Amino acid sequence: MTLADVLDPLQQPLVTVLDTPVSWTEVLGFGSGALCVWLVARQHLANWPIGIANNLFFILLFAQSGLYADAGLQIVFISLAAYGWWTWTHGGGPGTSVLPVRSTTRTEWTWLLAAGAVGALGLTLLLSRATDSTVPFWDALTASLSLMATYGQCRKRVESWWLWIAADLVYIPLYAYKELYLTSLLYAGFLTLCLVGLCNWNRDLTAGRRVDAVVPV
Repeated sequence: MTLADVLDPLQQPLVTVLDTPVSWTEVLGFGSGALCVWLVARQHLANWPIGIANNLFFILLFAQSGLYADAGLQIVFISLAAYGWWTWTHGGGPGTSVLPVRSTTRTEWTWLLAAGAVGALGLTLLLSRATDSTVPFWDALTASLSLMATYGQCRKRVESWWLWIAADLVYIPLYAYKELYLTSLLYAGFLTLCLVGLCNWNRDLTAGRRVDAVVPV
């Protein structure tokens, strides 16, 4: 049995949405993705293994749809998920194993924005010249925003939710344009979950600041 024999059933149509067949890959990506974001919003550690499963489904889905930057991005996401999994359990510092929610520092923002701009430009040029992508800029932009947001998520930076929101606002019409309607709907759901996550993390950030402000007697 070859890898193609294993993957072929996942690529078969399961349902039809707006006269467009929806594969098992897209359905499984929908379910695992929604669960992952729901868990992240609640700072549940299980978001990392669920997210890795979601990345694997999306590698297949995006490669089939010509979204090459997004497909390659999933491999990076898997590496970042391993890092985030470790950080959430070991990054709390002395006396605690829980990583607290924090704000992004000015230095982090400088590096993130610089890396994001360079990444978006480089990926746009690569996709334009080396692939048959019909949406090189938008594919590159969402890839860069997602990487920036994932870094923030790994470090529990509250502003990472704003980056995810920005990415989702591009992803929703992009996937609809590519006739990935279920995935477009999923990212509309992601947008809602991001707003919930932003509120939850902001609440925890405020609570943490109150604790830090308490002066021991």
